[in-house]
Parts: sequence; C-alpha cells; structure tokens
Amino acid sequence: MEEYRRIADRVEAAVRDGRLSPGDRLPPQRVFARRHGIANSTAIRVYGELARRGLVVGEVGRGTFVRAAPPLPGPALAEATGAAPVDLQLNYPVAEGQSELMARALAALSRPDVLAEAVSGPAAATGTPEAREAAVSVLARPGWAPDPESVLFAGNGRQAIAAALSALVPPGGRLGVETLTYPLVKAVAERLGIRLVPLALDDEGVRPEALAAAHRATPLAAVYLQPTLHNPLSVTAGEGRRTELAELLRRLELTAVEDTTWAFLLPPGPVRRGAPDPRAAPVPPSGPAPHGVPAPHGALAPHGALAPHGALAPHGASAPHGAPAPHGAPAPHGASAPHGASAPHGASAPRGAPAPLAAYAPERVVLVDSLSKRLAPGLTVGYLVVPGRLRTAVAEALRSGAWTAGGLALAAATRWAGDGTVAEAVAVKRAETEARHALVRRHLGGYAVRTSPHAYYCWWELPAPWRAETFAAAAAERAGVAVTPGSAFAVGPGSAPDAIRVGLASPPRAVLDGALARLAALAAEGA
Repeated sequence: MEEYRRIADRVEAAVRDGRLSPGDRLPPQRVFARRHGIANSTAIRVYGELARRGLVVGEVGRGTFVRAAPPLPGPALAEATGAAPVDLQLNYPVAEGQSELMARALAALSRPDVLAEAVSGPAAATGTPEAREAAVSVLARPGWAPDPESVLFAGNGRQAIAAALSALVPPGGRLGVETLTYPLVKAVAERLGIRLVPLALDDEGVRPEALAAAHRATPLAAVYLQPTLHNPLSVTAGEGRRTELAELLRRLELTAVEDTTWAFLLPPGPVRRGAPDPRAAPVPPSGPAPHGVPAPHGALAPHGALAPHGALAPHGASAPHGAPAPHGAPAPHGASAPHGASAPHGASAPRGAPAPLAAYAPERVVLVDSLSKRLAPGLTVGYLVVPGRLRTAVAEALRSGAWTAGGLALAAATRWAGDGTVAEAVAVKRAETEARHALVRRHLGGYAVRTSPHAYYCWWELPAPWRAETFAAAAAERAGVAVTPGSAFAVGPGSAPDAIRVGLASPPRAVLDGALARLAALAAEGA
C-alpha cells in the first residue's frame, strides 16, 4: 500500500474512534508533512484522499476540517438516512388528500386487460404515443411545450440525468456545473468517470462569462444547469439571461442538460407548442457578456454566497440598493403575489415561470424532469426532451443503463396526467409553499436565509462561529433534525460554504414548525 494511503487510514481511524471530532481543523499541509516526516507532496495526497473518502472538507482561506460523521453519501437527498427523527434532507412535497386523487387512475389500472398490458414488460425509452402526449401536458411551461416526438422516458428523474450525462460526456470528459449543484450529479459523475468543472453563480444562476471562460480553457463536453428554482439557492434566470445562455451554447456548439424538476412550483402562463410565445415570454435581444466584464451585483464567488435581494435579511434589513429582483424581474407595480398570497419578508412577488432554456435553444438543450415531486416519492417516472440529433444516443443510454421506465409506472403516469390528477396535486403543492415559508419567516427571519416564495427549500448561511458540518452534526444530535451541509452541493476543492440546505416539503406542517424552532434555538446557542 502506498504511504499516503496508510497515513490516510490512520487519520480515518482517529475520526471513527472520536479522537478527531466533526469541526476539528487539521494542521496546514506543510505542518502535517513535518509532523509525519513526509514530503509536502505526500501530505497533499493524504489530504486529497481524506477528501475523497468524505472525511474532511476544505474551505478557502480557512483550512481543512473534519466533516460530520458519518459522512453524507454522494446521492444525499435521494435516500433517507434515518439519522434524526425529523428529516429535512429529503424533500418530497406530499399534499394532503393526494392519495385519494391518485386512487382514481389506479382503479382503472386494476382492469385485467389494462393491467396485463402495463406489467407485460419494461416500457420502451420512447414510451407510447399516449404517454408522450401526456408528458407534453405535464412538461408544458409558460410560452412553450415540447414536441411529443422529442420525449423519452426514464425510471425517475435521477436516471434521466444519468442517461443524459452518459450519452453526452465520455469517461474523462469535462462537465460544467454550477459551483453549488445537485449532489446526485456529483455522484453520477464520479461513477461515470466525468470530471466536474465548477462555474460561478450570481442571482440568476450560472454566469455566461464563467461558462465561456471554462470552455475556452479546456473544451467542455456538456454543461448541467438548473435555471429555474435552483437547488439549493432557489434563484431563477430571467429571460435576458436565458437568451444569453442560448446564444452562448450555439456559439460554443455546446449541449446543456437543463434540470427543471422544481420548475412546476412557479405559477403557470400561456402555452404554445414548439417555441416561446412572445406575448408570454418576451425575449429582448441580448448577447453574451463580454469577456472580462465585472461580476453582476450580488455575484456568488465559487466558494460562497451572499444573500440576494429577496432573501430573508437579518432583522428585516432591506436588500442593497439596485440589487436585482428574484427570477430576473420584479412584479409589475402594484401586483400582488399569486392567489393573493403575500410575498416573503424582503421579497418582491415574482412573475410566472419563464419558458425553459430548451425553448430558447431546442437544438442545444436536453431537458430532464420528474413526476415524483409533483405526486409522491414512491411513484417515479423521469422525462427527457431531447433534440433529434441526440435522441438515438440518449435512448441507447437509457436501455443500456437499465434506466427505462417500468410499464406499470408509465401507464399510471399517463392516466394521472390525462385525468387531471397531476394538475390538481401541483395546484395544492403550490398553495402550500406560502404556509411553509411563513414558518421560515417566523423562526429564521433574523438570519441570512436565501429562498424563493415558491421553493420547498431554503439556503441558510449560518452565523459565526458555526460551520456547516458542525451545525449539521449538532442539529441531528441535539435538535433531532437532519439537514444538509453546504459541502454536499459544493463542487471543487475548498468551495464548501458555511451554509445548510433546509428542506421544507416532507414533514407535516406542525412537525416542520417545531423542527425550525429547534434549529433556530441551536443557532442562537453557538457552536
């Protein structure tokens, strides 16, 4: 065994038996090398191995710290950990009464002839004509709906992402991702041998000049983006930003995987198949930002985030003068929040959802989405909208990866879309967000919390002296609440911010109320 691995094993043993605790800081690498009588280059490899094992996290300008034990798995947010009574890591909205809604379609599926067809085998990647038309009704966005022939099906949203990345990025290839990204993408990339390239963010998501610079340095095979209700930051790109990104993708001849899993929570607008409707989603002419332009106001550096306009500012403080509104545009003068709901403290009421990036550059974007967030976590179908030139490759990735949808799940999803079940469940879940954000305002209103009134999660930049890993461990042990530290989302060495994501969707409202109260009390106690 190589020396650096033997030393890493000894450090891991110290973490496991408690000699090193979550939040403990390791010495600088030069000091570590001197203490262990090894070369600096070997110490660098030891620290890299410890990070790879999930035992430590590096922070720019602060050092290397022991993570909360046991370390969170790569696909954190995909399976329950059971580490605490209240799980605010998992984030599946479950609407009251949705089981009764779904029972209607299941009753129809119980007919022997229908059931026999549904369970006769796995569905094809292309599904059926009825399934594709149903998918169009589910995926349609303000100003856009996909061509049914462009739709493919996966077993769930995570498998849709895996298939898209497998088809687009070869082993060893470079995938551009936002500096804070969906943890599953990190895990899938590791399994597929894909190298992640972090791209700087601002209040509208990925910055076009950061994407251009990364591709110019060494060409990217593709880019994975969440332009609508980004997880975990809740930011949404405006129409101008989407135009810039679309033009940049064309100029670079680059394909984007657009994840719209949470976009259904934004209020809807008119739909027109195949292209943006200029009445619903006007797209002003604009080009990519020139190279070397300064970062927009409120830009996020790769290693952290400052609360944008619309965040829950400490003690009611207003956003800095001139800060951009969430979702790229403020509500018209005098407009109220959707359905009469009040906007969160410090936030202006956002417009309805903009058309997806796939509407602006359909030949350059693979859109992925999921049914489970709309309905229930145990009922999964993943959707992909794929340009014609890539359809064969993505369909083959679905088949070879065994990622196609099950026949019964696809049949149920088709019926739920056609009989209005999906639309009813979505309406209930949109309405529920306001009540849950009222709880966030009540308990966390005095802290730097980044969120959107339509998101089922918030990003809490912790007060000093808390570190994210230490707080997550203390929350589980002392408050009985599981939360996700920023390191689960961070890409790149030393990029983990001292922030946590708090999921608001899964527990009943009363349970969430108590959990947020305990988290606030823990934060006030200090580390």
